[in-house]
Amino acid sequence: MRVFGVDPGLTRCGVGVVDQLSGRRAALVDVGVLTSPAETSVDLRLLQIDQRLGAWMDEHVPDVVAVERVFAQNNVPTVMGTAQVAGLAMVAAARRGIPVALHTPSEVKAAVTGSGRAGKEQVQRMVAQILSLAEPPRPADAADALAIAICHLWRPGGALQGGDRHQLTAAQRAWAAAEHTARRGKR
Repeated sequence: MRVFGVDPGLTRCGVGVVDQLSGRRAALVDVGVLTSPAETSVDLRLLQIDQRLGAWMDEHVPDVVAVERVFAQNNVPTVMGTAQVAGLAMVAAARRGIPVALHTPSEVKAAVTGSGRAGKEQVQRMVAQILSLAEPPRPADAADALAIAICHLWRPGGALQGGDRHQLTAAQRAWAAAEHTARRGKR
């Protein structure tokens, strides 16, 4: 299986492609960060990222696209850009008939490090170890994209999008319940 991982962001969108090997191992295919200049209007920034996401998918032909599930933050502009780019990744995959899976940040960290509360450096080190890299991928957005792809290899269900394939993991159900409770408290 080939997984295209996306760590969505408007300024920096991490992308990483990994292949599944036998024995719960993975191999790096490609990794990068798609950027867009802050001084450009949001519509043009989104267009740039959309075009690059599509080019990556066309070049690497993944079996599935795994996207980090957008989580609530106090910084509204950041979460808006993140959500917009996550949507672009899902639409780019849908255009190509590629299934999409969403994984929460804590689910990704737990899959890669064993702890849902792991820090960025720990995730980077474990991604390097899992992929037999000489050094951790940098910047963190690139490592996060690879971690998302690895998470999907090891927890293939995720929250698959579309029809009867949609399944939530226990962590995702807990996350959704916490979001629902937080929204009720703001009324």
